[in-house]
Amino acid sequence: MAIEWIVLFLVIIAVIAAYYVLKTASHLIVNTILGLILLVASNFIFNLGIGYTVPVVLVCALGGVPGAVLVILLHVLGIAF
Repeated sequence: MAIEWIVLFLVIIAVIAAYYVLKTASHLIVNTILGLILLVASNFIFNLGIGYTVPVVLVCALGGVPGAVLVILLHVLGIAF
């Protein structure tokens, strides 16, 4: 009888943990997609000429919107990318 209660408690803890992990992951995915869209849109609208290299895409994918703004600023200032 005690084993069933322990298993039930562990399952409840696992479901709660999975909920919080997926909730956080969904925010990260949305931020990544918005960052990449911002980079492509600003590159298209303002004709910036930023190449879609691996470092640029990784900064935008990992940084999201702030990463895309950072890439654009560094390109406009002539520091990188």
